[in-house]
Amino acid sequence: MKSVFKLLLGTVIIAAASCSGNGNSGATDTDSTANIMSSSTQAAADSNEKELKAKDSTEVKADYEFAVEAANGGMMEVELGKLAQQKASSPQVVAFGKMMVTDHSKANTELKALAASKIITLPAILANKSQMEFDKMAKLDKTEFEKQYVEFMVKDHKEDIDKFKKEATDGKDAELKAFAAKTVPVLQHHLEEIQKIADAQKK
Repeated sequence: MKSVFKLLLGTVIIAAASCSGNGNSGATDTDSTANIMSSSTQAAADSNEKELKAKDSTEVKADYEFAVEAANGGMMEVELGKLAQQKASSPQVVAFGKMMVTDHSKANTELKALAASKIITLPAILANKSQMEFDKMAKLDKTEFEKQYVEFMVKDHKEDIDKFKKEATDGKDAELKAFAAKTVPVLQHHLEEIQKIADAQKK
């Protein structure tokens, strides 16, 4: 579970204006926001640790890790999907971005409901690594963004499919296993669609 807490403790808040590229906060504001987020993520980590101790079992450790990672990944897909609709030139990429927002928003809502029923605290914002990736893509021009977005989506969906399949097979929590199993075909469809776009870009 330590890896989960490190992930949660590593999460950094970026102000809403900064995420949308509308301006930069001053050093004092940034420090203040970071301190607030540090308290928030520590509380989330403490909550999950307390719940695990209450269950007095390590069997659900991997399920908790999966839920936290899936929540972060789902948020990333939604935010990048919104960005794709703003920055991409290709109608196919714009349509794919829209599909990401729709499908992953639905999956995120389902996961949040499951987590709430099990007292699993999920991250409320992107992990630091994901936020950095988003910020990097947001600064690209349309042509370069489209190329990197497609490459990232192919790679990311391949990794996600492996993780969701593992949870669907090895998970100990029946409901999280069912959620993972139900989501795998959706992810596979996403991969098929973005792979077609990637192949077309190479021609």
